Amino acid sequence: MLLWVSLEAPSLSRRIIFTSIDKVYDTVRLIPPQKVTSYGHIAKLIGMPNHSRHVGQALKFLTPGTTPPVPWHRVVSSSGTISSRGPGTDGAQLQRDELEAEGVEVAVGRTGEMRVDFSAHGWFPEPGTV
Repeated sequence: MLLWVSLEAPSLSRRIIFTSIDKVYDTVRLIPPQKVTSYGHIAKLIGMPNHSRHVGQALKFLTPGTTPPVPWHRVVSSSGTISSRGPGTDGAQLQRDELEAEGVEVAVGRTGEMRVDFSAHGWFPEPGTV
């Protein structure tokens, strides 16, 4: 996946970042329907255990219609909550709708937070096994 235009050769750090984006997408594609995992676990699986935010950013900038599809909605926070997309956005509700369409129960708390039960729907394979 190429995300920049430059007349110069990309720096090593840029190549690592963009290679990692492809790894994020490839790994998220492995999450089975009716299962969810965390941003941090995807980071561990791609060999970047301290970069859960990078996983979130890669999914945030996912291009609609990416082929093969990337089931971004199957990745939630480490507490099982669906992360807010900011005021005035409906991304969290869209994620809930996508998960429920697959049969994943999403509980809504008193303050409106949406949470998935990892004990029922968690997908946490050991690094190196997928």
